[in-house]
Amino acid sequence: MVSSTAAVSKRLKNYIDLTEQELDTLSRMIGPSRMISAGGEIVHEGQSGHRAFILQDGWVMSYKLLPEGARQIIDFQVPGDFLGLRSLLLRTSDHSFEAVTDVLVGEVKAQDMLSAFSSAPRLAMSILWSVSCDEAMVVEHLVNIGRRSAIERTAHFLLELGARLRSIGVGDAHGYPCPLSQYQLADTLGLSAIHINRVLRQLREQNLVTFQKGVVQFNDLKKLTELAEFEMGYLDQVGPVLVS
Repeated sequence: MVSSTAAVSKRLKNYIDLTEQELDTLSRMIGPSRMISAGGEIVHEGQSGHRAFILQDGWVMSYKLLPEGARQIIDFQVPGDFLGLRSLLLRTSDHSFEAVTDVLVGEVKAQDMLSAFSSAPRLAMSILWSVSCDEAMVVEHLVNIGRRSAIERTAHFLLELGARLRSIGVGDAHGYPCPLSQYQLADTLGLSAIHINRVLRQLREQNLVTFQKGVVQFNDLKKLTELAEFEMGYLDQVGPVLVS
């Protein structure tokens, strides 16, 4: 049985060393958990309701659909990530969330979050910190699509995913499990499926990284990092700045 707060606690503790009382407040903030099957919609663009979710298990993608049907994947969410946090403040959701794998999510209502923030300001600060890091990742993704070459942006994205997963105890410096398809990678990186297949082959032939059968394996992490010019500073995962 997956703990309702295990992954999000690990993530938030990267920023602030939360006390047991603050973790208890976090647990009370999260409503009942529910399972959603792979491919299931969690939130659709334009949906109202002023609620968000915490991803407790599985992978989710956030995306926007253009009128002609083209899809731009904004990011992938992993356990410990918030889904649709802006929906608590905006009238409607500005993008959609879909389960990539079977997932477990816990609902967060606006009033419950406000009550938690009122009683535990350090918890509120840690969530703000987490959301700020999410925004920093969106900036990097914009740079990826706008300025980095296809092979650089692919390498950068795979390294970023690995760093995010290690922060919640998944994978290591050698690699990590990854359920994403080449079509999903293509829609994330602004490439065609044929192009992403060619780029992954180049990375494999250069013995830098291999992505096969649901596993990303780093063959030469140092050279891959140099190729992508990957700097982890924007992820802010060197350890808690504030301690109990």
